[in-house]
Amino acid sequence: MAPTNNFGIALRGWRERLPPSTSGLESATGRRIPGLRRAELARLAGVSVDYVVRLEQGRARNPSAQVVTALAGALRLNTSERDHLFRCANLAPPSGGAVPMDVPPRVHRLVQQLGDIPVAVYAADWTLVSWNRMWTTTIGDPRTYGWDQRNLVAGMFRSRGGHRVDSIAAWPVRSWAGNEAEEESLVADLRVTAAAYPGDARLTLLVDRLLDTSPRFARLWSNGTASLHTGDRKTIEHPVVGDLSLDLDVLMVPGSDLRIVTYTAVAETDDAEKLDALRAARHR
Repeated sequence: MAPTNNFGIALRGWRERLPPSTSGLESATGRRIPGLRRAELARLAGVSVDYVVRLEQGRARNPSAQVVTALAGALRLNTSERDHLFRCANLAPPSGGAVPMDVPPRVHRLVQQLGDIPVAVYAADWTLVSWNRMWTTTIGDPRTYGWDQRNLVAGMFRSRGGHRVDSIAAWPVRSWAGNEAEEESLVADLRVTAAAYPGDARLTLLVDRLLDTSPRFARLWSNGTASLHTGDRKTIEHPVVGDLSLDLDVLMVPGSDLRIVTYTAVAETDDAEKLDALRAARHR
């Protein structure tokens, strides 16, 4: 069975939805479809009509990045649609410029409305950009963390005498997987972001600085592992309620490349009771 012609399906659908007038073409009467003809798309993209036909029919399945870029431009695709077209061609979408740091209003609203659990928002390079009051109550005020540019990875690879700093937040936070596994997971995630944003000077400087100052980071960076950091289980040495073991989950925000990080406790446990006590203290 031949694989589904996802590229051709997308190409034809977007061609037929685009009014000719949008591309500066005259809308002649008697059209069978309201959108562009294949010849018109071919002219706008600078390719042959025969090639457009073969792409739509699935007889050509490996267009170059240059051709996909030209077709996406001719079809007036937005970023998500352009990236989808690249993936349909088995190509990596074009790299972005800088890692987005802006928190959309809907995300900020969500963070504040989830007031009963600790929630924070990180950029794709693990720069902390937003948090709620319960986060401060549970993990401490991020303004006291001492991370360079509020970046978690930079904070994690601080060292004294070549050894990891025990506390990477306001008070010690330990991963159940262990320091090595936690560090490897975050470095692998950062590598994915670095590949997606090769033009981000700030991110490049961060990686270069860590390579120069942290042998641990340099060793993990050189192993080539690339994967998203999706969660962990942490024990927080809290100064009020004592050791607090919570599940950390990382939720991706579509269209903005942000990470929403939450801490939650298993129901009906001592940890859940401790989290309840912190909620009550927050309202006093």
